Amino acid sequence: MTRFLGLMAALAAFLFVAMPAQAANEKLDPENTIYLDLKDGRVVIKLRPDLAPKHVAQIKKLTREGFYDGIVFHRVIDGFMAQTGDPTGTGTGGSNLPDIPAEFSKAHFARGTLGMARAQDPDSANSQFFIMFADGGFLDGQYTVWGEVVSGMEYVDKIKRGEPPSNPDKIVKMQVAADVKK
Repeated sequence: MTRFLGLMAALAAFLFVAMPAQAANEKLDPENTIYLDLKDGRVVIKLRPDLAPKHVAQIKKLTREGFYDGIVFHRVIDGFMAQTGDPTGTGTGGSNLPDIPAEFSKAHFARGTLGMARAQDPDSANSQFFIMFADGGFLDGQYTVWGEVVSGMEYVDKIKRGEPPSNPDKIVKMQVAADVKK
């Protein structure tokens, strides 16, 4: 029995060590990965075209146009989320592209989830998005999930808080990973 328990402990230890390494080595598709550079470091975002193909296409198009470079985080609520994507910095602006119809899913708004901001009309998302600091299950099924932070959440946590923040932090650069020269 002692030998059996020893084997079970060894197996459990192996799984505990091996499984996170496997997840860490998961290969990201460069065409569906965004690099979001902030003042403190790079945030890597896995896009979710399986959940929101129209939103992902619009985010990638705007990113490739350089739309997000230099845009401020205009609404940053501690324990909730950081919102950006408005070229006016007021929370009322967007891009010149058409609004996107809602692509609500059963995906959970967990810490590190990226969702699309919108007005009261569910089909009014355009360019503004937010990154969750904490669990936000109350948003599930009401906003479109289009991505998730896979590394660099510690840099998101350092974004200056406020509505709006005084001297707000900005997106230094946002790029689709496939477009980055190696």
